[in-house]
Parts: sequence; C-alpha cells; structure tokens
Amino acid sequence: MYIEAFTSHFSHIIDQRQTAKVTYPLEDILFVSLCAVIAGAEGWSDIHCYADGHIAWFQKHGYLKEGVPADDTIARIISRIDPDEFSACFMQWMQAVHNASDGQLIAIDGKTLKGSYQRNDRLSTIHMVNAFACENKLVLGQLKTSNKSNEITAIPDLLRLLDINEKLVSIDAMGCQKSIAAQIVKQDGDYLLAVKSNQKSLHDAIVSAFSSIRQAPLSPLAIENKHGRVEARAYHVLSANELEGDFSEWLGLRSIGMAMSYRHCDGKGALTYRYYISSAELPEQKFADAVRSHWSIENSLHWVLDASMGEDHCQIYQNHAAENWSLLRKLSLNMLRSEPSKGSIPMKQKRAWMKPEYLEDVLRAGFASLIEI
Repeated sequence: MYIEAFTSHFSHIIDQRQTAKVTYPLEDILFVSLCAVIAGAEGWSDIHCYADGHIAWFQKHGYLKEGVPADDTIARIISRIDPDEFSACFMQWMQAVHNASDGQLIAIDGKTLKGSYQRNDRLSTIHMVNAFACENKLVLGQLKTSNKSNEITAIPDLLRLLDINEKLVSIDAMGCQKSIAAQIVKQDGDYLLAVKSNQKSLHDAIVSAFSSIRQAPLSPLAIENKHGRVEARAYHVLSANELEGDFSEWLGLRSIGMAMSYRHCDGKGALTYRYYISSAELPEQKFADAVRSHWSIENSLHWVLDASMGEDHCQIYQNHAAENWSLLRKLSLNMLRSEPSKGSIPMKQKRAWMKPEYLEDVLRAGFASLIEI
C-alpha cells in the first residue's frame, strides 16, 4: 500500500529532535505536509488546516494519534530536516518509479525562489537547479546554489546524482562548459548544449559553418499561427567535422546544430538564430524535438510551480524551510501528474483538498511502482 511505500522510502531522514521530547513523529509531520501540499497548501497554516479538516482520515491510517500539531510546530520540524537527506530520498524514489527510455531528454535549468532571502539580506535568495524528464514531465532532482552564477558548479553535482545512462541531457548556454560535457559523456549519456558568446571561439566556428545555410531560404519550415503571432522555425544539423579549428577538448563532440526562428507579432518581425553542440549524431527531426522539448522545463515546471503552486509568492525562508518546501512542491507535482484523471493541476489540488478518496488515488499513483516492488 502507498503508506508502506512512503514509509520505506522516506524513513531514512534523521529526526534532529531529542527523542524524549517528541510528541509528533517526523514521519507524521512529513506525510501530513506532503498530503496538504498535494491538496494545494502554500504555507504552514494551510497544512494545519488540512490536517485538522481530515483528522479522522489521518488517524485511520495511523497518523496524528496525538492530534493536530500547531502550525509553528510543523514549521519548526520541516525547517530542520536536512535537505540533502530529503533530496536523496526524493531522487531514490524517482529512480525507482521513473522508467526512462534510451535517448529520452533530461533538461537541466535553474529557478530562483524569490521569497527565500534572509530578511536582512536580499542577496541571500536561494537558486535551485532542477533536472526534468521532458517526455513524462517529471522532476528527477534538484540542488541548491546560492545564486544563478553558481549553476556552473551545481550542475556537475546534480549530474552525479542522476542516472543519465543513454539519455540526452540538454542545458542552456551557462552550462556549456568542457568539464560538464566531459562528465555527461563519462556517465554514458549524451549532451545537447546551447552555445553563446561565453564560448566565443566555438560559437564563431559554428556560425561560420552554417553561413551558407543561413543565406539560403528558410526551409524546411514549421509554421504556427496562434495567440496573435506567427512563428516559423527551421532546424539544421552538421557534423562536427565541419568546424574550422581544433575543438577536441570538447569530449565526444559529434554534431552541431542551428535553430532558426522568425516571429511576427503586432506588426513587427524578428529573426533569431540559436546554436548547439552535441555528443550525439542527431537527425534534424530529433534535434528539432530536443530543442523544443528543452523549454518544457520552463513551461511545464517553472511556470506551474509559480502559477499553480504559488512558489514565487512564498515567503518561507528560515533554516532549511525554503529548500524543503521546494522539494515538497515537486514531489507533489510529480504525484499529481502521475494520477491519470483529466484536469489541470489546480483542479486536481481542489479535489484532493475536498476528498481524501481522491488524495488516496494520487498517492497510489505516485507510489505505484514501489507498491508493485
């Protein structure tokens, strides 16, 4: 059952409190918090309210035998959980339930938790680097960094925690580093890295290799006309052998790609070019699909965290609270998406708030593979 699956996978988190003074077990607080966030909770008082409204259901499943803890108690306990332990349990759970096919795209990108700064220092805002399985729209892991510029140092640490064997890993231009490319190849994955002027010699060589194609008519074109704008896109791939110069330090480099897009909106048009390198020999259609799919980490993860789960407006910051809340949101989002009924994320959250029976469906779907094991 999902209760046993939750216990077996998240029981490794160490309770920092003195055993003799524990009234509410850590497992109770963590499970209640997870259920409340699934149901749309955005703060400590919401968790307390959800637990109080469904106390009979929780007690039926063996939780909250001493009643509902105050919201300050919930805040103190969740804030003191070691985020590394919590994240390790999360990633082990995802590796157990997520079956990725060979060549599947894993997008890596960062997002700032806008309300997570210490109140005496607005520069202390936490920046999270996320790994996202684009095909299944599931978060695979996260890692905290102190600011966006430190993504370069955080990405290798996150990659080491992921199973990227025979997967395609896409990263924006900040992650276009020789060391990151080498690490992905050494972990038996392939990379697709955006290239900008931060790698000037490589960027200039790619621009030169595609010069004749840029001068030709845009083809083949994919055209979309929606939301008051017209977009036309074309994608081209060349062998890395077309590059002039020595780029052997980029381990495994096999192909280079160019994505051309034209957007016309409000009477104005703009043509843009984006360039990429890859260790995979990508057909043009697969390259096009990968480039477009990478942006799902923005549209299907970062936007949903803000618009549906209130991440940008969250003012929780003390101790490890912001980082642990971030993981609770992603754990909840994965479970809501695993539940197969139709409906938006906010609609599913409302159902879970009103009906414990639907919450059970979400938990069962989220832990389905573990239950089978």
